[in-house]
Amino acid sequence: MLALALGGCSALRLTYSQGPALLYWWADGYVDFSAEQTPRARAAIDEWFGWHRSSQLADYAVLLSQLRDMAARDVTPQQVCRVYDDLQRRLARAFERAVPLAAPLVRTLSPAQIDHLDKRYSRNHEDARREYLQPDARDRHDAALKRTVDRVESIYGPLDPVQRQRLAADLQQSPFDPEVWLAERRARQLDILRTLRALQAARADAGAVEAALRAFAAHAEQSPRAYYRDYRDRLEQANCQLTARLHNGMTNEQRQHAAQTLRGWEDDLRALAAD
Repeated sequence: MLALALGGCSALRLTYSQGPALLYWWADGYVDFSAEQTPRARAAIDEWFGWHRSSQLADYAVLLSQLRDMAARDVTPQQVCRVYDDLQRRLARAFERAVPLAAPLVRTLSPAQIDHLDKRYSRNHEDARREYLQPDARDRHDAALKRTVDRVESIYGPLDPVQRQRLAADLQQSPFDPEVWLAERRARQLDILRTLRALQAARADAGAVEAALRAFAAHAEQSPRAYYRDYRDRLEQANCQLTARLHNGMTNEQRQHAAQTLRGWEDDLRALAAD
């Protein structure tokens, strides 16, 4: 997923090498680690990255190799959905390895730190509303199109006007509803805050904290709210269809560009794994 979020080989290698520092900075922004927590947090992050580099990156490279082979030919929505499922399994494995490392830190969170997390969640929610819920429907569609075009062009290279028009039309028909997504996102944040406050008040043991962390991940994958599960199922199917149509409408040159991009990421992951 890190590879797919970055736009070039050098960016991937550099960002991953700086990953422990970046992850600590990100986490500290949410909970404001104390002087006592900081070395434990850094040690846990270093241990996770050591495991991840040595045991996971080569597997990610294999997946990228498979995607590179797929890039040369048309794909079906079912194939796209299988790739998504493969990514989800890899993310779940990475999170599961983090649970026993994170639990001791979570147990030490103070009420003030949970309040800090609450304020950060609230700011993020308002930022997301501004990014995804522009008052004017046309502005909202244009912003969604720009985000999607940027992601697509980072892999395939520039789209031509006809491809942009087709993509814009597909996005108009997408079941994606930012109101529904943001409401679910906020509900998860509030669930996490309630759980953390309950764990802190009860002075929960490590087993209870680990169980709570696993529940957070399970709810991110399968919401406890039935209406959102139905919505997400429809959205995933629509996204698989959109992605297949988008790829199948690419020129040979664009497909070659995608294969070269994926090959660069694959080579970088193999080099990082061997380092």
